[in-house]
Amino acid sequence: MSFNNLDTLYRQVIMDHYKNPRNKGTLADDAITLEMNNPTCGDRIQLHFIIEDDTVIDAKFEGEGCSISLASASMMTQAVKGKQVNEALEMAQYFSQMMLGQEPETDDLELGDIQALQGVQKFPARIKCATLAWKAMEKAIDKKNE
Repeated sequence: MSFNNLDTLYRQVIMDHYKNPRNKGTLADDAITLEMNNPTCGDRIQLHFIIEDDTVIDAKFEGEGCSISLASASMMTQAVKGKQVNEALEMAQYFSQMMLGQEPETDDLELGDIQALQGVQKFPARIKCATLAWKAMEKAIDKKNE
């Protein structure tokens, strides 16, 4: 597949997650909830997680912002559901490295649609949009472990 076709496909995946977000909504009051924002562009994400026995049982988000920010939150919640906490954190580390243009090792990570965001690294001002939900997830897990 040519680069232009791949780029078009990735844009379509991002727009699909933006227009049809997965896991949008809230969870019960006992869920871990964390809100973060990106004051540079106005993105705001509120994440809700249920973690039991070191496994992400459920993940949802609410928020407003650009297509990259909201698509990334949709992809992240979809990717981490059912994963062990250490796997979710490994995915977050991989994602951060990918946004910095590094080529991290994936081992056995199931990345799915997340790969569609790799083109964001070409636009430094948009990296914070893409990483907002991932950083919030890391903080939510830290909050759970306190």
